[in-house]
Amino acid sequence: MKSIQQKVRWHTVLTDESGQRLDNFLIAQLNKVPKSLVYRIIRKGEVRVNKKRAKPDYKINSGDLIRIPPVKVAEKAPLPSAKLDKIAKLEAHILYEDASLIVVNKPSGLAVHGGSGLNFGLIEGLRALRPKDKHLELVHRIDRDTSGILLVAKKRSVLKALHEQLRNKEMNKQYLALVRGQWQKRVRLIEAPLQKNTLLSGERIVRVSAEGKPSQTRFRIHQRYAEGTLIEASPLTGRTHQIRVHCQHAGHPIAKDPKYGDTDFDELIASKGLTRLFLHAWKLAFKHPETDKNIQFEAPLDENLTLALSQLTKQ
Repeated sequence: MKSIQQKVRWHTVLTDESGQRLDNFLIAQLNKVPKSLVYRIIRKGEVRVNKKRAKPDYKINSGDLIRIPPVKVAEKAPLPSAKLDKIAKLEAHILYEDASLIVVNKPSGLAVHGGSGLNFGLIEGLRALRPKDKHLELVHRIDRDTSGILLVAKKRSVLKALHEQLRNKEMNKQYLALVRGQWQKRVRLIEAPLQKNTLLSGERIVRVSAEGKPSQTRFRIHQRYAEGTLIEASPLTGRTHQIRVHCQHAGHPIAKDPKYGDTDFDELIASKGLTRLFLHAWKLAFKHPETDKNIQFEAPLDENLTLALSQLTKQ
């Protein structure tokens, strides 16, 4: 990817941008620049707010004039064509849309954003489909192999308000997962700290560790089968692979999980037609940032998950 040398830029803070920290604003503006460089140019005084030095945690205000110094940034890759089959199909996965946000039922196998060898992800696809919406941003993320509800903000103010709901645990997320064995009814909350690790192969993996970050997931039995249990999982924290690792930690790995699964169980469920990770972001409830109304969305299971369940024996 080519890099381009920027010139000095002067940016007047818009009402929609006010209230965020200076470092976060610059990280978004210079999204291909290492964070360490962003903090260095602030520390050296190369960034100016109203012609004065400012600290990284300064809350920018509407009308502030920010000097952004010249730095080398990677040239942005062009958006994929909205005519591409994969992109066009995203339209059918939109569950709801208004002037503030988009709710999408993300298909399994599609990353939420491009990078690491991927030409594009869901957010780039939506930007190609909605070129007039200049501020489309992911509110949260789900794993590439996980399907289900994703929330995308159309405005900076909406993104900020929804992030606040996430921080305050005011947004309710429910997942469906098919797990090995019979989940015990008394296991309703798992509190197990999680730590990211990198293996010698370079693969990233998450483990339960006393040195990890606090992590909580609520669980409820949705349906019992002879072959396993369909559970509802509600993460109270947002750690990487949280539900997958907490299920493994409980002794009930999720079906067809390539990192944390069980080979024998995977083969059994594959014989029922399952070809992908059985983890689906099922329901999402939150307060609409602009109407202040409580709203809830539900994403239907895809054909592969539905087929697999139809082949199991209910108890």
